[in-house]
Amino acid sequence: MTQRSSQAARVKAVTSNVRPAFGLFSLWFVLMLALATMIQPARAQTNGQVVQDIAASLNGMRTMGGDFVQFGPNGEKAEGVFALDRPGKIHFRYDSPSKIQIMSDGKSVVIHDRALQTWDLWPLSKTPLRFLLSDKVDFLNDSKVNDIKVEADIVTVTMVEESMFGKGRVTLLFDRASKELRQWTVTDAQGLDTTVTVYNLKGGMDWNKELFKIPYGRIAISERQ
Repeated sequence: MTQRSSQAARVKAVTSNVRPAFGLFSLWFVLMLALATMIQPARAQTNGQVVQDIAASLNGMRTMGGDFVQFGPNGEKAEGVFALDRPGKIHFRYDSPSKIQIMSDGKSVVIHDRALQTWDLWPLSKTPLRFLLSDKVDFLNDSKVNDIKVEADIVTVTMVEESMFGKGRVTLLFDRASKELRQWTVTDAQGLDTTVTVYNLKGGMDWNKELFKIPYGRIAISERQ
């Protein structure tokens, strides 16, 4: 066999080995691509189901009560208890030395300073509390929802809206396993955060409706004085 014939035979042998290897690599790549295509929608669907389950759990919790801790933008801390009756009603009572209580009756939100006997009144629809107190939440289809993150332990839902306080952001944090609301943070138009963490939650409460009653007559008299 001549030298040229020997080289040609070696090239042919190498080529014949490369082709099956290349074919296997191509098949592997196509399979991985197909798997990735199938896995990604499944993961998105799973995350979507997690969010839907949390929304369903929140919608099913018509009444709730518990304790809260509030942290202001400058690190100030306040504690107290709250009562919730959806849709629309909530009552926060701060522990001493604070004399503040916040109430919503489904139409308005009032901040009452019992020490100064002042009342600040706003429409509920123009405050961040409306997200928590709406009759039915649907995070996946709400145009106000800006971001949803599903992690191993927690799920966060961020909503952005223009309110009477300017354009702000509300971030709700849920425990993924229990589906319970754990915390919310309100970020105002200046970028300042106020965070409220809730705990010792109890559902199925039979609240006295007077707890959410706003004394509009007293407020009107106070404003005239």
